[in-house]
Formats: sequence, structure tokens, C-alpha cells
Amino acid sequence: MQDKAIEKLIIQEKKRQKKVINLIASENFVSSEVLKALASPFINKYAEGYPKHRYYGGTQIADRLEILVQKRALKLFHLSPQKWGVNVQPYSGSPANLAIYFALVPFGEKIMGMSLEMGGHLSHIQKVSITGNIWKQVAYGVDPKTEMLNYEEIRKIAKKEKPKLLIAGFTAYPRIINFKKMRAICDEVNAFLMVDMSHFAGLVAGGVYPSPFPYAQVVMTTTHKTLRGPRAAMIFARKEPIQKTKGNNQPTFYDKINKAVFPGLQGGPHLNTIASLGVALYEAKQKSFKTYARQVVKNARVLALEFQKLGFRVISSGTDTHLLLLDTISSCGLSGKEAEKILEKNGIIVNKNTIPYDSRKPFDPSGIRLGTPAVTGAGMKEKEMKEIARRIAHILKQN
Repeated sequence: MQDKAIEKLIIQEKKRQKKVINLIASENFVSSEVLKALASPFINKYAEGYPKHRYYGGTQIADRLEILVQKRALKLFHLSPQKWGVNVQPYSGSPANLAIYFALVPFGEKIMGMSLEMGGHLSHIQKVSITGNIWKQVAYGVDPKTEMLNYEEIRKIAKKEKPKLLIAGFTAYPRIINFKKMRAICDEVNAFLMVDMSHFAGLVAGGVYPSPFPYAQVVMTTTHKTLRGPRAAMIFARKEPIQKTKGNNQPTFYDKINKAVFPGLQGGPHLNTIASLGVALYEAKQKSFKTYARQVVKNARVLALEFQKLGFRVISSGTDTHLLLLDTISSCGLSGKEAEKILEKNGIIVNKNTIPYDSRKPFDPSGIRLGTPAVTGAGMKEKEMKEIARRIAHILKQN
């Protein structure tokens, strides 16, 4: 590169990634093929609109690309193109969630989502997010004893508040969600069910996490976590009318989502990212990906069990997914912020995280979040997980 300053930073970041143990639950390593597509000449093309309905010329190949990626996305999750559609244009997860709310819920109405301190995401109608300022937040959490979802309690909140939309999904909840029960709650209060599967999409694709598609009307996922793709998002939506009324030309969930993404919130799609996503979807369809997904969950469970043996309090007493939460305050007298900094100095990357009913502030919470997608992709298995847990325990307890 002629730009030596940027080249130097790229080299430094590449070296950093190689020399650390990456336990960030929302990060992963893409393949060289995914990376190659991201840097393709598609970056040069502007294609505002949708296939066969663009506002620019020269988009014939762009149309073929987007249609191919849509087909791959539907096929990966075993969805009928007659019943489901997928929008592959969202730039990332938060804008994608915003598009869904914009499409389905009038401004000022109630949307029900998991509270931030219990494991929800900023874009799930949190007060510090724009979503929490446009719509009214109805929060649900976890049981104080089990630290797991209590569906009867969620049902009571929903019956009282009557939200228009219920979000099932998380950024720091280590257990499987019962989508059937969530849909039953929605049907009882006449709400839509949206699933944010950003964290566990790769696990669904790999067959180690239940599919939300039989129950949800809309499903959103980012593509860079367990799916091992570029930083982007997809929105899957049913091709069925939103309003169960007589008459033709009733808008479907998919129609409304498409209009919300473009022209509602975005301009031209990032075609190079869509091409890169297409490669990631191709890779996720291979047999080796199922092996990878199974190992991700195995590694997380071994990691959690080993920490328990070492005297750490693991939130909800374990995990069903790719992530786990540790209560570092009660386990070793360190805040999450302190633990994160100490571990990074020792070449282990985690993130500070609130735990259920945390009395501390989000920037200095009581715990840390750990995930296994990246280390599993690097070839680590159960043996390495035990060694990592022991190393973390030794580092934190000696401080």
C-alpha cells in the first residue's frame, strides 16, 4: 500500500488478532474467501433499489448477485420462497431492527424486549437507544433464582401492557429460548413475534439451536457472529398479509419490511458486503459447518463447567449456546471492567458485562461475557477450553 500509515495499522491489527485468545462472543474469524469477496469490485457499484427495480443503470450483475444471496439465505434455513422472503441489504443489526419496528409498529406504541441488564440488546427498545425514544419500552427479564426466562412472568407482563411487538432474542443470555411459548404469548395479546437471532444464527444453521422460523413472523440476524460472515444483517419475513382482513393486495410482512429498509431507512446497498455474505452462506451450507457449530456449543459448555469447578459463579449455572457469563465480583472480588483489563494484559480478550439484577453500572459491571465462536474457528476444542478456564482463574484470583 502507498498509504503506509493505514498499512501499518492493518499489519498491527492482524498481529494483534493472531497473538490473543479471542473470547468475544460477538466476534469471529472469516475465511479468506469471505474476505476476498468483501474487497471485490462490487464495492464500486451503486444499486439503489431492489433487483429489477433499480434507480441506476448497469445493475444486471448486481441483480443476479442479490437474488443468488437471497436464495442461499432461504435455503440455509430451509425456508420456502413462496412463504418467506429475505432482505439482504441491511447494513448491520441495529438499523435492521429499527427497520422492523418502523415497518410494523406505529410511533409511540409499545414494544416488549429483554432489558439490557438482563441480556437484551441496545436496539431492543432501550432508553439510551433511539428505539427507546420512538417507541415505548416494555421490559422483561429473567427469574431471580434460576436466572432463566420465566415464560409465565413474561405472559403476565404482556397481558398487562399489550405490546404491539414482542422481541425474542439476546446479546448476553446463555440459554435456549422457547419460541413456541413466546408465540403463544403473542397470540394471546395480539402481538407480532420478532426473533433477533444475531448471536445464534450459525447455531440454528448448524442444527444445534432450535429454529425460530416455525413461530416468528419476522426474524433478524447479523451475519458476523456465529455465521462467520461480514458485518451486515438480514431480515427474514413471512409473505402473508399483516392484517387478517378480506380483500386483495393486502401488504405482507415482507412487503412492509422491504419498504422500511429502502427507501425508508437506507440508500444503496453495499454490494461487496452482500457478495461476501453470499460466500459465508455457501460455507455455512457445507457439512464442515455443522461440525463447527456443534464444537462451538461443546466448547462453551466445557468452559462453563470448568469455571464452576474452579469456584466461579456461572450465570444460570451453565450455557446451551456459544456464550457464558461469569460473576467476577462474587467469584474473585473484581468488577467486570477490572477483569477485562487484567485479562487483556495477559493476552485474553473478553468483554465486561452486566449480570442479572446487577447493582453496578454498565461501564463497571459485576461480570464478564465469554464466547467460543472465534476460538473454535481457530481449531480449539475441549482440552483447550479447560486450559483457558484454568489460566483465566489463575490470572484473576492472583489479582
